[in-house]
Amino acid sequence: MILPAVHQLTLPFARAPEYRADDFIAAPSNAEARAFLADSGAWPDGRLALVGAQGAGKTHLLHLWAGAGEVWSGPFLRSLPVFSARRIALDDADACPDEAALLHLLNHARETGTLLLLAGRTPPARWPVALPDLASRLRAVVAVAIGAAEDELLAALLARLFAERQLAVSAAIQDFLLTRLPRSPAALREAAARLDRRALALGGRITRALAAEVVGELTQSEISPDERP
Repeated sequence: MILPAVHQLTLPFARAPEYRADDFIAAPSNAEARAFLADSGAWPDGRLALVGAQGAGKTHLLHLWAGAGEVWSGPFLRSLPVFSARRIALDDADACPDEAALLHLLNHARETGTLLLLAGRTPPARWPVALPDLASRLRAVVAVAIGAAEDELLAALLARLFAERQLAVSAAIQDFLLTRLPRSPAALREAAARLDRRALALGGRITRALAAEVVGELTQSEISPDERP
């Protein structure tokens, strides 16, 4: 009797991100941002905005800069927060739903000398806010941008993503992915995650055919990888 093939069930376990200094890939595209973060004493009013596309490394840099300080999430900033750290990083600050809370944070940071690092996809001066006082404060925040990723950075990132997932992927397949996927860190992260799930479900290695399947999905999707959460 021939038994039907059984595919392994994949469970959606979330991978807890680790933001170690050794894991950050330094490159010319993020050199200016790294220089600004290393000299926080020169920030006007002790505030700075870090600008970059989804997956560009903003969150990693925020955690490295904050150190023993606090890293908050803009979408979850509500009411008037309780402050305790001398340096605060607010990730996805451009997605903060409570303008009064964000204004309070900016005011508190200036009044107490607390260093404040904001992160968003666009400069604060372009964030659509209704409160005039908040709009005025945001226009005064200096912004530094992370540029488009270089070929070398993308190649190093893809290799690291596979290594973190303990996936053995040949250099030829990695080159295949790099030349066909959208040129963004977010696209590479999404591709690595999909390939990991497919390989586990099929119980096999990552082949060129499997890579081509994922490339087709990401390049034909109406949703850009940069817009994925």
